[in-house]
Amino acid sequence: MLELALRGSKKYWLWLGFLSIFIVIGFAFYIKQLTVGLGITGLSRDVSWGFYIANFTFLVGVAASAVTIVLPYYWHNHKIYGRMTLLGEFLAVSALIMCLLLVIIDLGYPSRVFNVLLYPNPSSILVYDVIVLNGYLLLNLICGWTVLHSYYKGTSSPSWLKPIIFLAIIWAPLIHIVTAFIYQGLPGRHYWLTAIMAPKFLVSAFSSGPAFLIILASILKKVANFDIGERAFQSLAKTVTYFFIAFWAFYLFEVFTAFYSGIPGHKAPILYLFVGFHGHAEWAPFLWTAVILAIVGLVLLLIPKTRKNETTLVLASLAVFFSVYIEKSIGLLVGGFTPNPFEGVTTYTPTFPEVMITLGVWATGFLVLTILYKIVLEVEKRRILIHS
Repeated sequence: MLELALRGSKKYWLWLGFLSIFIVIGFAFYIKQLTVGLGITGLSRDVSWGFYIANFTFLVGVAASAVTIVLPYYWHNHKIYGRMTLLGEFLAVSALIMCLLLVIIDLGYPSRVFNVLLYPNPSSILVYDVIVLNGYLLLNLICGWTVLHSYYKGTSSPSWLKPIIFLAIIWAPLIHIVTAFIYQGLPGRHYWLTAIMAPKFLVSAFSSGPAFLIILASILKKVANFDIGERAFQSLAKTVTYFFIAFWAFYLFEVFTAFYSGIPGHKAPILYLFVGFHGHAEWAPFLWTAVILAIVGLVLLLIPKTRKNETTLVLASLAVFFSVYIEKSIGLLVGGFTPNPFEGVTTYTPTFPEVMITLGVWATGFLVLTILYKIVLEVEKRRILIHS
């Protein structure tokens, strides 16, 4: 079926070419990083994780969010998601590819990844993160490609696939729970040392992921006449709304705990992110942007008239997506590292090479996603022709 991706209009090939430019530029900067080292990034002794891991954390959530489509469809027979399941599964595949690339890039030398494989330490959360991420990637590839191949052949899915789909549904939350454990298991970082980090990660994923799917489905409707249906749009919108409310509620619970208890170590990261700490407030404009986007998104989603209008629904989804992205990626990272355990402030901003390498990874993910969605669209056209 891969040959189906070779069919396309001029706009399709221009889009692939546009993505390829960013991939080449990102790869060129990555070669420089391999030569010079991580010194070309903004990382330091006090801030050992940066833009790469920030994007990794967010994208793990996007990958896990596929379960919000697959579970209702296969487990609860929610048939209005029929045209959405493959979109969700292939979004998970592309997001996981980006996640794995970002981890390899962050290691410095790619060969270091073999240390985890050759000398696994059962007490290390990173070992389990490698297992769940690669396992979930494999499960989504098997499920998505098998279902798509069945559509292509005009047959029903094989009986052995259903247990694998149910395993993928159970597996999905694990990838984000384990990622949260990496953060909340570090005792020297007050901003991350919270028992609700894992559920906060999950509700953020289950709001930003479906929001991204709404955006993608709207684009496909306009450029490829692939319509998931009004009911599916509205069902996804309600999913986004409930989980987004839960996400910011959890964040406010943390703010209350930090300031009502008065513990300086818990208050300092929040102060740094929103108003500044010891004269440093580099990220305050971004975090307040996230808050403003959250308010705009919630207003548009809670008002039935704007939620049922596709244009304002897409705007709301964009607001939700970027609100979660800002808080959960760079906000989460710099909040955890700033201030350090000695109450010092080591500022971090991603360098230009760091940003370009990350954009190259996002372009790679979108390239994979575009090809997979192109195959889905071609198979759908084939099915329509057969049944007409």
